[in-house]
Amino acid sequence: MKKILAFTVFFAVALTSWAQELKCNLVMNTSQVQGTNTEVFTSLESDLRQFINDTKWTDMTLREDEKIECIFSLVVNSYENGLMKCVLQVSASRPVYGTSYTTTLINVRDDKVNFHYEQFDRLEVNTSTYENNLTAIIAYYAYLVIGCDLDSYSKMGGSDLFSHAEQIVTSCQSKSDEDEAAGWKAFESKGDRNRYAIINNLKDSRFKELREYYYNYHRQALDNMAKNVDNGRAMIAEGLPMLRQLNRENPSAAIIQIFLDAKNDELINIFMKGTTEEKESAIDNLTAINPTMADRYEEIKTGGAKK
Repeated sequence: MKKILAFTVFFAVALTSWAQELKCNLVMNTSQVQGTNTEVFTSLESDLRQFINDTKWTDMTLREDEKIECIFSLVVNSYENGLMKCVLQVSASRPVYGTSYTTTLINVRDDKVNFHYEQFDRLEVNTSTYENNLTAIIAYYAYLVIGCDLDSYSKMGGSDLFSHAEQIVTSCQSKSDEDEAAGWKAFESKGDRNRYAIINNLKDSRFKELREYYYNYHRQALDNMAKNVDNGRAMIAEGLPMLRQLNRENPSAAIIQIFLDAKNDELINIFMKGTTEEKESAIDNLTAINPTMADRYEEIKTGGAKK
């Protein structure tokens, strides 16, 4: 089990080869871009992989088997005049204690990843300005992933990391380039789950209960299911009415939808094995929170979920 150490975040970003926190599989897809020198993408892919994995984001000391496993999938939609417009999918997972099972911590799609890049550009962070939009976005998601991991092991454990992600958002909101400003600004569109909305929710005291539930879900419930699966499932069930009420008060909140995006399949499989009362309650609460998934949630009752 991972031992959580007190830490402060390093702001000097250097490409080192020791004690890094992330074990990232970077996947880059350029099939939609035609007639472009592919060397620029090869260079970017290599540099990004090194940047994410070799940067020491905090002062935590982790063993190799304690590193946070994540996937950064970058799809390049266009590349013209040095401007890349991409979609980035970020997911991260962590092991469940006493099992061979891994649980998804976060699974976020960002379709506003726009940045200027030329082959051999250096990837580094200037934390006073975050002028390089690509490294600002990557740093934001690195802090988000590590923060979510820490929240799952210690109640509100990721707060410092979320504060640094918030600083990046604040710095980048003033970008003059319209393309690069996308994703950083407040209220870009109704129901948006952009970088601003996600970190704004995580730092908002209204969502403290959700962050505490995130800890209970992982550390108190999943990590103890190997010993007593019924107690673990009951603990997860106890939090669903809170989640429902929070959604009622904050409809379409980014962080609630992101939580469900990561946990829908898992919740379905957990409650498929519950009592009749647990199944009915879970279906009722989850459908009220996310009615577009009503058919999927019915699989709790019918046993049709994919394992």
